Amino acid sequence: MTAVLGETWVLARRELTHWRQQPAGVIVNWLFTVMIALMFGGLFGGAIGEDYFDYLMPGMFALTMFFGVESTMTAVSTDAAKGVTDRFRSLPINSASVVLGRCLADLMNSAVGLVVLVGAAAALGWRWHEGLGRALAAFGLLLLLRFALLWVGIFLGLVVKGPESVTMVQILVWPVGFLSGVFVDPATMPSWLGAIAQWNPLSATAAASRDLFGNPGLVPDHAMLLAVLWPLLLTAIFLPLSVHRHRRLGS
Repeated sequence: MTAVLGETWVLARRELTHWRQQPAGVIVNWLFTVMIALMFGGLFGGAIGEDYFDYLMPGMFALTMFFGVESTMTAVSTDAAKGVTDRFRSLPINSASVVLGRCLADLMNSAVGLVVLVGAAAALGWRWHEGLGRALAAFGLLLLLRFALLWVGIFLGLVVKGPESVTMVQILVWPVGFLSGVFVDPATMPSWLGAIAQWNPLSATAAASRDLFGNPGLVPDHAMLLAVLWPLLLTAIFLPLSVHRHRRLGS
């Protein structure tokens, strides 16, 4: 276990080195969700109500965690296509360390992106109203969702072949993110569409975060439970699949 942890940190540090070598791409990635929040806050805020920005931001925090699927999948797929993954597999290291290293680096990247978005939201007037403890619990739920989605991204990156497949999955990320309670309450949608959005993992985390932050919005009774169960279920499915797929690469 000590060896695995050491190898995981070394491989994660490799990814963090890219931040220093290619800072522009990382900074743009962090600022992208800030731009989305400003755009939708400005477009819908006046029409929906003055409290819309407070409603929107917890959803944007959850959407930021979800968008990480795209970057994780692309990075894993690129490493596999360039032979980097094969070189790692030829080294005398545990295969789990490779995917764990990617997971740790991307989780740290997402945590920084979340801090940037929270800072921008605070500068524009967003606040939490239920105390630091409940706010930290909300951030914990957001990072739990990101941890689960990391394994989804890693698995997809190991499965997809070629840039066309990567682009197709990237396109599908957007409707899944929008078909949720991130921007509007699912109760305002047509019944069949609202039912789908209500059971989206993003909706559960967004609603539970709004409740913990004390921001406006109707919170279903099951939102807090689903905000925990969805990430645990996704992790239970995609973590072993990712490790298994990594071990079978090239076989």
